[in-house]
Amino acid sequence: MNVPLGHFGDSTLQRLIPAEPIVRLEAVSKVYPGRHGAPVAALEGIDLAVPKGSVLGVIGRSGAGKSTLIRLVNGLEKPTSGRVIVDGAEISALPESALRHARRSIGMIFQHFNLLSSRTAAENVALPLEVAGYDRAAIPARVDELLALVGLSDKRNRYPSELSGGQKQRVGIARALATNPKVLLSDEATSALDPETTRSILDLLSRINAELGLTILLITHEMAVIRSIAKEVAVIDGGRIVERGDVFDVFTRPRHAVTRSFLADETGRSLPPYVADRLRPEATPGSQAVVRIGFRGPHATDPVLARLARDLNIETNILAGSVDEIAGRPCGTLVVGVPEASLEKTLAFLTHYGLDTEVLGHVA
Repeated sequence: MNVPLGHFGDSTLQRLIPAEPIVRLEAVSKVYPGRHGAPVAALEGIDLAVPKGSVLGVIGRSGAGKSTLIRLVNGLEKPTSGRVIVDGAEISALPESALRHARRSIGMIFQHFNLLSSRTAAENVALPLEVAGYDRAAIPARVDELLALVGLSDKRNRYPSELSGGQKQRVGIARALATNPKVLLSDEATSALDPETTRSILDLLSRINAELGLTILLITHEMAVIRSIAKEVAVIDGGRIVERGDVFDVFTRPRHAVTRSFLADETGRSLPPYVADRLRPEATPGSQAVVRIGFRGPHATDPVLARLARDLNIETNILAGSVDEIAGRPCGTLVVGVPEASLEKTLAFLTHYGLDTEVLGHVA
């Protein structure tokens, strides 16, 4: 039955209508001249859409093209081909004068903070407002508001040399928010910080996203950062996006080898050395099949292995594993040894419960 749109309230309609992308890359490629004349392709055929109010993480190894991508979004680089559109403006086609104005809607935070050592925290936050020509009389109130937002009101007169790494990054975030941007770009913003400080910065970014509705494009090489804050993730390798999707889906069912390598330690998918060193591709007399089981969905917390032993009298040997929560949903990975004679029945039983299975090999 079709229900007239007028039947729904405004909040319901907002949930039904997909958010429009505020950042779009359309068939974007970037080629640099090589040292010996041969061109070097940093990005090839990138299509990417970031919906308003979302947090999208882009992850890749060094040299994969992450930094080039973010420099295209803020207009520091021009694409060799394709279009880059931010908040309705084609950044890739704007002249420099118009680009300076467009950048006010794009905030940027950096790995190494990029603060001016000769300016206090308050003066660093005020800098983009001064450059943008804001009313000087209104700047102090705006700076106070931003320092309060990032929890540094009591550090306003401290110089960068007097601040910890986490405090410097909070100043950097306040500065990036000064001109009320609609998009916040984060280029490895936590990779220079210790784990506890990283957690506090990610919590701050999550709060900013929720309270201000700010769209965040997060560049990182750390899956732990992606899982902590991002709603969606794009995996980039060799200048191409090789996988894209909901964070939970990508974490629990990675399709590409690069994604699986990133996730190996993050979700318990890696094998302990004592198993990996003995793993063989073919079964031998007396060996066990090594099976990776992915727990997700409605049966993620069910005692499936206990049922396997009870219903089919098949005992498994747990070799490795982890249980976790991603995006508020339970999931886990177990690596088990299964008697070769019972492998087919075991796989059928696990599949019946909607669990993902993968035979990794065989060990004596």
